[in-house]
Amino acid sequence: MSQDEMIKRHLQSVGAITCAEAQTVYRCRSLTSVIARLRKDGLTIDSQRKKDPMGQRYVRYNYSK
Repeated sequence: MSQDEMIKRHLQSVGAITCAEAQTVYRCRSLTSVIARLRKDGLTIDSQRKKDPMGQRYVRYNYSK
């Protein structure tokens, strides 16, 4: 199964993913590229910019049905 398919299934079952989660669970180093391809294929994925308690910025991608 491709990384695109794994991330797609994750989004559909869990609802959201971050780059750290994608790298740890799926060994995906370019989540931004995967998200771009999934959006091009018609998935509705929203980006939510956040900060962790240490001030590090990250993006949480949320799947919308």
